[in-house]
Amino acid sequence: MVIVVGLAFEARIAAGPGIRVVCGGTGRNLIAMLTAAIAEARTLFGDCPGIISFGVAGGLAPQLRPGTCVIGSAILSGSNRMPTNQKWSQQLLQTFPDAVSGMLLGVSAPICDPGDKRALHVNTGAIAVDMESHVVATVGAAHGLPVAAMRVITDPAERALPSSAVAAMRPNGTTNIGAMIRGR
Repeated sequence: MVIVVGLAFEARIAAGPGIRVVCGGTGRNLIAMLTAAIAEARTLFGDCPGIISFGVAGGLAPQLRPGTCVIGSAILSGSNRMPTNQKWSQQLLQTFPDAVSGMLLGVSAPICDPGDKRALHVNTGAIAVDMESHVVATVGAAHGLPVAAMRVITDPAERALPSSAVAAMRPNGTTNIGAMIRGR
């Protein structure tokens, strides 16, 4: 199985036997990394049973509090709505009974402003936003693989994401502490 995360600490949580974790990357880079991981899994294990998008997300729905686990029912990227695997999603909802199900919005950059979050929720119906799930869904569909998404809300809809947090994000998923301290 391949699990895709955006941050190094998420990779440490997701790692385990028989799991190939892909961390970081954006756009084409993440597509290439994920495609290589699928090929590697098929070579090593004879198959790749599917892909999971895992990690943190920003809240778009006002009722979602920090720590809420969201299981994606579908992933929206632009006007493209991609379903997640219903069986996997139901299993995750049964395993994590306090989790909520809803559509995730995939974006290429963090959504920082509460007004922008509110507008995205109203205009798309998505309840949470992240930067990897849409790539996972696109690559999964291209390879005929089931996809699931499990995200935990870190910044709720009414809270602005601090510019220092955004400045500290490196493309490889690690944190630039100096940039965070400088706040830029």
